Amino acid sequence: MISKEAIKRGYNRGNYIVGAHTPPPWAAGIDKPGTEAGLQRDPVALTREQLDALRAAADEVLTQNAEVVAFTRDWWARSMVTETAGKPATPRAVIVRVSTVEQVQAVLRIAHAGAIPVTPSAGRSNVTGAALPLRGGIVLDVCGLNRFVGFDRESQIVEVEAGMFGDIFEETIQREYGMTMGHWPSSYAISTVGGWVACRGAGQLSTRYGKIEDMVFGMDVVLADGRLVTVGGYSRAAVGSDLQQLFIGSEGTLGVIVRVRLKLHRLPDYGRAIAYGFESFATGLDACREILQRGANPAALRLYDELESGVQFGLPNTNVLLVADEGPREMVDAVLTISERVCAAVGERLDHEAIFERWLDTRYLTGKSAEGFKRSPGFVADTLEMIGPWKDLAAIYRDVVAAINAVPGTLAGSAHQSHAYVDGACLYFSLRGEVDVASRAQWYRAAWDAANAVIIRHNATLSHHHGVGLLRSPYMSDSLGSAFPVLQAIKRTLDPQNILNPGKLGLTDELLHETQ
Repeated sequence: MISKEAIKRGYNRGNYIVGAHTPPPWAAGIDKPGTEAGLQRDPVALTREQLDALRAAADEVLTQNAEVVAFTRDWWARSMVTETAGKPATPRAVIVRVSTVEQVQAVLRIAHAGAIPVTPSAGRSNVTGAALPLRGGIVLDVCGLNRFVGFDRESQIVEVEAGMFGDIFEETIQREYGMTMGHWPSSYAISTVGGWVACRGAGQLSTRYGKIEDMVFGMDVVLADGRLVTVGGYSRAAVGSDLQQLFIGSEGTLGVIVRVRLKLHRLPDYGRAIAYGFESFATGLDACREILQRGANPAALRLYDELESGVQFGLPNTNVLLVADEGPREMVDAVLTISERVCAAVGERLDHEAIFERWLDTRYLTGKSAEGFKRSPGFVADTLEMIGPWKDLAAIYRDVVAAINAVPGTLAGSAHQSHAYVDGACLYFSLRGEVDVASRAQWYRAAWDAANAVIIRHNATLSHHHGVGLLRSPYMSDSLGSAFPVLQAIKRTLDPQNILNPGKLGLTDELLHETQ
């Protein structure tokens, strides 16, 4: 079964301290980084009185530069570039560690009273800079909020605090309740439940189980002034706008998620997979569309272009499609029958056992898209995921890869289709470059600019599951168009001082007292 394999084959967090995920420095010689900030702007410093108040309210307050660097380090490629150049991304802040909802409220009240920026932080597995304290102030580490609150067996709803890491969460609900959430992001063992919700994450089996926004039943959120609000709590409703969805994906800009109630599924007892190869990526996309639109929804529907088929499966002359499903035997067999009928008409059957085993062994490997490329000091690799309607996907794939490859210094652009729905799908692009060490940041931004210009031109969506953070902020206004002022108005209403994670989602990092 896919889910049990994921527990066995996922990340090993043995090298990390539970509740204090700290990625390593990314190059030799960075053990003692400088103190010049690589990405911060005018960081806000706290007074002695404010620090004393925080120490009285929280479990721990860390102020040493080395501690701040370690507790704000993330997995964003741009952070890696600046740190390996000797400039930590965000070294100016204080780390405030909490373990209760009441402590979160107390910290927010202190911040609200002093107009201090607050950046919620947990696993920091994000790849867009979403948890970087751009304006300094307080980094609110909620990893201590890591308890199960309760389980409603009849409704299959579990309540958990937001700081629990994903591998512990999934292993516990499987062992104690015989349930799964079916949420398997690549980072599931170094990310937290609250982080999944805050960034609208997706697991690799989302076609069967949905994205995180489909899994949340209700949650508790602490607002900028310290008030605790409860949203959601119903299967469906007609009581105005869905306020819960307002906070899902808000990346800590509207409130701090502290407790989440999630819908679970019974553990599957059967699974199957098939694999086919297609002469073109466009043909494979058509096959995926037909499978979904004929009513089948396999847990995994992953199509790789020629370059990634070569890297992933050793098959560089075809476009590999893996179709896998899990659940009741009758449902799985029906889904695979429909899928095989579609694929057999236009593709070539492959060794599905070898493809599936290779996928299980490699799907969680960070940086797998860089395999086969010489990694010099000037090598940069990243991934970019977006979503668009079926009618445009083949053109978006062609144009984005061409745009990435046209940037001087690019080694190769490639893609796979990773999450599919009746009306559209997510394309997951890999971009790799090799330039002078001093030019890495310029190449990185140029490649992202080129790719997102294509995405905006096609009126597609900038992100499917990685969120916005700092990385996609420059494109948000153009992407949302006339709706962007609505987002700004919501932010001003819920956080009038702009203290919650300023500078993310394309929103300003200006603090209220700076504009008065």
